[in-house]
Amino acid sequence: MDDLKASGEGERVWTGGCLCGGVRYAIDTRPEPISFCHCSQCRRQHSHVGAYTGLPRAALRLLTDSTLTWYASSERARRGFCARCGAGLFWEALEQAGAERRITVTAGSLDDPSGLRVDRHIFVDHKGAYYDIGDDGVERRTSTGEVVE
Repeated sequence: MDDLKASGEGERVWTGGCLCGGVRYAIDTRPEPISFCHCSQCRRQHSHVGAYTGLPRAALRLLTDSTLTWYASSERARRGFCARCGAGLFWEALEQAGAERRITVTAGSLDDPSGLRVDRHIFVDHKGAYYDIGDDGVERRTSTGEVVE
C-alpha cells in the first residue's frame, strides 16, 4: 500500500491493523505523541500498560473492518478490537465535548510508528503494584489530571 496521499501532497498516511488482517486502517494526519496509560482496564487489556496515540476521529479511515467489534468498557468509553485475533486497536470516549470527535489508536497496531515518541504517563496512581515507572523524563499525570513531580 502506498503511504503517500493520493493528492500528491507528500504527507505520510499512517497505516495499521490487527494481527490477522481483519481490521486495517489509515490515518490521514500525524498522530499525537504516545501516552502510556496505567489504568486497570488498560493493564488488563494489554497485559501491562496501554500505549495510545490520539487523533481527530475524522482522520481515521477504516480500510477493512469485517472483524471490528466494540466493547463498552465503562459508562464513558468503548474499546475497539478484532473479534478474530483479539488485538486491541481503539479507545473512544462515548460523550465528547466540543465539535471535533477524538479517538485513540493503540501505538502497537501501527505498521510503522517511527517518528512518534512517548510524552506522558497517565493514570499513574492506578499503576500495578508489580512495577515501577522509571525516570524517563516524560510528564506523569494522575487519574484526576494532576501532574506528578
